[in-house]
Amino acid sequence: MKTVKILSVLWILLLAGSVSVQAQTKKQQKDTWNYQYEIQCAGTGTDGTYMVKVWCYSKRKKLDPMQAGQCAVHGVIFKGVTGGLQGCPAQPALARDPSVRETHKDFFRKFFAVPAGDFNKYVLTVGGKVDRIKTKGAWKYGVVVQVAKDQLRKDLEAAGVIKGLSSGF
Repeated sequence: MKTVKILSVLWILLLAGSVSVQAQTKKQQKDTWNYQYEIQCAGTGTDGTYMVKVWCYSKRKKLDPMQAGQCAVHGVIFKGVTGGLQGCPAQPALARDPSVRETHKDFFRKFFAVPAGDFNKYVLTVGGKVDRIKTKGAWKYGVVVQVAKDQLRKDLEAAGVIKGLSSGF
């Protein structure tokens, strides 16, 4: 009888823990889907990559590296990269048509899903040094991320999300 009670308590704790993790993942996805961030050039990366500094906003006191990667890839696709102090030039967004996000909403929901979204394939490195600034109602985190922009462009073109460079205007 005692064993049944112990197993019941363990089962309830396990179930509660999995619900908590799932809720945290959904909350993280909701926070990130709003994509409040700034992105700028942070230097030169290897050929086919961007080295960017992304400033993510979050209500949490600690930055999740996955969120930084999501914001960096989202910025490369939709915002483009502003020029940096290191003399690196601004780069336009891969998706130049603003309606692409809404037109391919299902694709991007899967693409940016936490934790198994395809955006992870294009985040090569997330810097170890994180700048943290307290703002009104949130934290602002700055971290350097390297994004494989050539491969990202190629895969988005193959999926039919963006037009190829050779398709004309």
